[in-house]
Amino acid sequence: MSLGRSEFADGVAARSLSEISELDAVRIGTDIVSAARRLIVLLRSIGDCQWLHHPPVISEAIRRYDELWMPLISDLTVGSKPPIILPPLDVEWVWFCHSLNPVSYRDYCQKRFSKLIGKPAIYDEENEDYAVSQCEKIWIRRYPDESFENRVDADSPEIASSANEDIKTEVEKQRFLWEKFSAPYMSETVYLIAARLRYKGFLLILHKFKDEISRLVPASDILLMWLTHQSYPTIYTEDVGEVLEEMMRKVVRNGEAVEKSEVETTKKLWNRYFNQPYVKAGGELTVIANESPLRNNTMFYWPVSDIDVNTAYKSIRPRFVLELCIFIRLNPKAEQNESSFLRLRVARCHWKLQLDKKLTDLSRDGSWQKGWHIYCEFGTQGVVLESHCDRSRRGICFRKRKPEEMIAFLWNDLLRAHSLASGRFLGKQVSVFASVTPPVQAPYLLRFVPDRVTDDSGAMISDSIQRTNNFRPQEGRWLTRTVLDHAGRECFVIRIRVGKGVFKRGGEVPSPVKSEERITEIRVGSWSYVEGSIGKAPVKVVGTVTPKEPVEDWDAAWEFSSGDELFIRWDSSGSISELGLRSSKPGSLVRLLTGRRMQYKGDSEEDDQGFVTIVRSTEENPTEKATALIDWKHQAVEFLPDEDAVLVLLLSVSILRSVTQKRREDVGKLLVRKRITEATGERDWGSVIVDASSSNVSSSSPYLEPWYRNSGKVMAMEEKAQVARYPYPVMSYSNVDGGDSLYKHVIFGRL
Repeated sequence: MSLGRSEFADGVAARSLSEISELDAVRIGTDIVSAARRLIVLLRSIGDCQWLHHPPVISEAIRRYDELWMPLISDLTVGSKPPIILPPLDVEWVWFCHSLNPVSYRDYCQKRFSKLIGKPAIYDEENEDYAVSQCEKIWIRRYPDESFENRVDADSPEIASSANEDIKTEVEKQRFLWEKFSAPYMSETVYLIAARLRYKGFLLILHKFKDEISRLVPASDILLMWLTHQSYPTIYTEDVGEVLEEMMRKVVRNGEAVEKSEVETTKKLWNRYFNQPYVKAGGELTVIANESPLRNNTMFYWPVSDIDVNTAYKSIRPRFVLELCIFIRLNPKAEQNESSFLRLRVARCHWKLQLDKKLTDLSRDGSWQKGWHIYCEFGTQGVVLESHCDRSRRGICFRKRKPEEMIAFLWNDLLRAHSLASGRFLGKQVSVFASVTPPVQAPYLLRFVPDRVTDDSGAMISDSIQRTNNFRPQEGRWLTRTVLDHAGRECFVIRIRVGKGVFKRGGEVPSPVKSEERITEIRVGSWSYVEGSIGKAPVKVVGTVTPKEPVEDWDAAWEFSSGDELFIRWDSSGSISELGLRSSKPGSLVRLLTGRRMQYKGDSEEDDQGFVTIVRSTEENPTEKATALIDWKHQAVEFLPDEDAVLVLLLSVSILRSVTQKRREDVGKLLVRKRITEATGERDWGSVIVDASSSNVSSSSPYLEPWYRNSGKVMAMEEKAQVARYPYPVMSYSNVDGGDSLYKHVIFGRL
């Protein structure tokens, strides 16, 4: 075995990309990185504001842009420098869309104002708010009868007008533009710096091969930079000049149809000049007009979360995920071995992962081919790529344990590399090029697993605890669950009050508590261990839920310490027909939908049993957003950083308790009262997800898909054989914890 040879990307491609920043031909006269970040904020605002996409609203926005805004800013523009003001959102959106057709926009400005109207360079939120505020003051003085905000009703009839049809066409082309740039990593500075570098490389190729091309197709990161550049009309005109602007007409604009031959031409020219694949992680290509690279990506839900409300819980750690693309190129002159294959592994967290790809499945025409497209938690540290060869003798195949060649791509190295990518040689016949996106916070993954019964103080029922308390009987009995995060770390302890009193041999035993006293509480933190796996629960209680008498026509009800209330209605078969959550937060609208809904939706509704989706909206933004998925049957949850972990866990336990009581069946194994020790590191939950584009990779493990697609297998408890003390499921227990009858009495809801 030997390590891969020196990086060809650093020797050829990466050096070329870094040097083009010095070329005058691709000079960019604005801080395009900051400008692109601000553009993404604008696009996300447009995406969230569904009201703006209604035809009557757009028509009014175009009228306001044409009749009010452009004359106003023209009068305030001195020379080529525009004033530091910004229009309201609807007008700014029309202005942006119009500027994406530089020829049409320039002709419009020259005909109406005899000059090109530029856009002020405002990149931060504070200055932006000031610019909008100043504009409003000027607007009110100049147009006292015109509202600064667009107040047209979305349901009002659209006023037909033949004026400004060109502007309307440009706006309609960009209607779904925000989806192309909705990935959360796109606003990261390191991503935008790499995108700027590739945009300059794209302009250079356009200039170098102008006589050989008909049209070039920009990748998503290059498209972002190009649109940002165009949205500053005066700067764009100065930078590209007449010659380059004429060549830019050969670039496919957003919304235009793309021929596959044009895509292949773009890839070949990029490889020819930079010796690397054109497509990369965060730099995808689409061949369908207005297609979003995320719209068809059902493998991984990657939302944008501006806040994390769970930072108050010190025991829960955020989860960061990045996207990895690996391309492979075979040496056409190298000897072909039909038994050779490549194997991809991760450095840690999922050591059982083995993604194999046969070299015979790859073309030897010298082109780059996608080998793997996966999503990895940052904690995996990186990937290792190995070259193997099957040895056969007399019909018997012997697979060598040790790889012939091996190279590693560590996340920190890739994040420091030019354009977030690096290339290496793997032996004599394989070139490998790896690219990543910056790691961004992903949804939390939590599950709760069985643990020992605890007393009123939170200590486990055990002789070890009694010895530390001078053998005083432990009072009270609480059914207990330990909450683990995606890496198996303890972060919460859930306790359900079951019994009161103490156990004395030959005498007193704990008795069930009343229905209204069967409280569920959550304590934040990990166990404090006294001896081995025996310990005490953390002290701080962060949330409780108590059963209450149902109201109106609901069949079950729960009251949370936060003031929220949960209501459940059953159908004739005893299944959940409807859920209701009355939120205590003013202005917050929340719905609980049975099954996997919205982005979690599965192929079959039969697989939705046991799932509940939390959907939220606000009065200001009525567009609904799924913020959490609960699998109460397998006791697992996924939720966004802006959804409260304690509320999600309490909802899961409350629904499970209600279903168990209704069916008189232990559907969620609440009667299990022994610690189940799980193996960690073998295939940590959610550490690696394989994208659908890598479906030809030889692996069918449910651990490589989103967990909710096959939660039964993913959540199956795996004990460490060498330390497991109890078989699962456990059928009998000591009477010290209260006995089976006590827990069945409470869990099945007998009063």
